Amino acid sequence: MQDAPHEPTPSTIGQTMRAIVQDRYGSIADLRVANVPCPTLSDDEVLVKVMATSVHADVWHVVTGRPRILRLLGNGVFRPRRRVPGTDLAGIVCAVGNGVAEFQPGDAVFGEALLGMQWTNGGTYAQYAAANVRALAKMPDNVSFEQAAAVPTAGYIALLNLTGAVEIAPAHEVLINGAGGAVGGIALQYAKSRGARVTAVEHTSKLDFVRQLGADDALDYTKSELDGCATRFDVILDVASTMPTKLWSRLLAPGGKFVLIGHDHYGAKRRPWLGELPTMFSLMFRSIFDKRLPMNFAMPEKKDVMETLRTLLQSGQLRAPIGRLFPLERAPAALEALTRGDVIGRIVLTPHGD
Repeated sequence: MQDAPHEPTPSTIGQTMRAIVQDRYGSIADLRVANVPCPTLSDDEVLVKVMATSVHADVWHVVTGRPRILRLLGNGVFRPRRRVPGTDLAGIVCAVGNGVAEFQPGDAVFGEALLGMQWTNGGTYAQYAAANVRALAKMPDNVSFEQAAAVPTAGYIALLNLTGAVEIAPAHEVLINGAGGAVGGIALQYAKSRGARVTAVEHTSKLDFVRQLGADDALDYTKSELDGCATRFDVILDVASTMPTKLWSRLLAPGGKFVLIGHDHYGAKRRPWLGELPTMFSLMFRSIFDKRLPMNFAMPEKKDVMETLRTLLQSGQLRAPIGRLFPLERAPAALEALTRGDVIGRIVLTPHGD
């Protein structure tokens, strides 16, 4: 299902490319298109012709600089150190660093541009991006560039929270609050691939969508259907970050685990300085005494996660339905659509065309 673009050549290095540029933190509308130099490569990087890159919540956080504490985590305190946003990509390798043996020009790859956290600009909102080979995998041949680009960041977050300290086993009852979004949709499908029975909680408009992703039950949060749920769950993943302690405590089975993602709904919770971090730190402290609150202190290797996601895509156990495509120049409009929440499926930018 991959497209067949003209193969780029290493001569793109040192030339210019079109990219979205962020000069300061603030409004999404401040993003602009500019011609910037193509990336130069470190020994462990490859240059990728970006055929698709996803729009997700962490990009919004970095562009707006909210919550402000995230600026201390590597992106720059007063202004972005790296000017081009974006973390996910899918595309064609067109040059490799001196130490790279895993990939060669012409390979179709997908993954993230960065090895670290996603709270910094990774440079994928551009025609070309440099990416560390340890954050990439070869693309399965049964998915498009757009579908592959929608998976890496959301998939990493989902698997980070559903592996390690949390184990999903066959016949487990799993509840995912916010199952129709980027992270929730992948978490739902991953849980199904492990043999679990999944109950999805979503808005009325997304109930059919989560059923299509494989949910066994779909509950409408606008009608408070979760309040009357009689099932007891082995794992509760609160992607939407809206479940009060009293509710999830009642719904957990003996020995069950509760996992909070920490979504602040694009600033709607009005915590401009610290966001959800106080809540996360509180749960980390409580986890010392409360075994229902597992914490993953060891971050999985991105290479391993990308290979897991590749296997799931190849087998058809993971799909990334695309809700809307935007050309690179309309990145601000794509981010606005993300914050409105009116697109069902993933939002993807296509730097080399629609």
